[in-house]
Amino acid sequence: MKSVTGIICPLFVAMACSQSALARSDESSPSVPSAIAVPAGHKIEVMLRASGVQIYRCQPTAQAATDYGWAFVAPEATLFNRDGTVAGHHYAGPTWEANDGSKAVGTLVAKAAGPDAASIPSLLLSAAVVRHGGTFEKVAFVQRLHTNGGAAPATGCTSEAANSEARVPYTADYYFYTLDRLPSALESY
Repeated sequence: MKSVTGIICPLFVAMACSQSALARSDESSPSVPSAIAVPAGHKIEVMLRASGVQIYRCQPTAQAATDYGWAFVAPEATLFNRDGTVAGHHYAGPTWEANDGSKAVGTLVAKAAGPDAASIPSLLLSAAVVRHGGTFEKVAFVQRLHTNGGAAPATGCTSEAANSEARVPYTADYYFYTLDRLPSALESY
C-alpha cells in the first residue's frame, strides 16, 4: 500500500500544479461572449492597443441605386504596447504589421455587438502569418475587444456626398493568440 501512495501522491501533485498553471494563463484571457471566444488550446501571445480611424465611403446601397449608405473601406491605426510605445500598424486586409517586420492578415470568424451604437463590434478572426519573424510569428487568432467609437456615421451619406469618405476615430484592444502547449508535467501521461 505504501508504494501505491508513493506513486499516486506525486501524480496528484503534478496534476494540481499543472491545473494551477492553466488557471493562471486563463486568468489573463479577457472575458468575452462565447461567439467570439478563442478555441481551447490557445494562449495570448501579445495584446496591442489600437488608436486610429475606421474609414467609410458613401456609395449607393445594394437595394437601390438611389439609396446611399456608408460602406466600410479599411482601418488605419497605430498599435501600441502596454507601456505606450509604438509597436506597429493596422490597415486594410485586415492586416497587422509589427515594427519588427512580422505581418498577419485576418479572416472574420465571428462578431459580437460593441458596447454602444457608436462603437464597432468585437471580433474573432483567424490569422494567417504572411511575413514571419518576431511579434506575429505564430499567431493563429486575433480578438478585437474593448472598442470605443469607429461606427459608421448615422447620417450624411446622400447622392450629393457620393464617393466621399468619413474617417471615424476609434480605439480597441487586439489580443493575438498562438497555439499553447500542454504543461510539461502532463506530456508524459
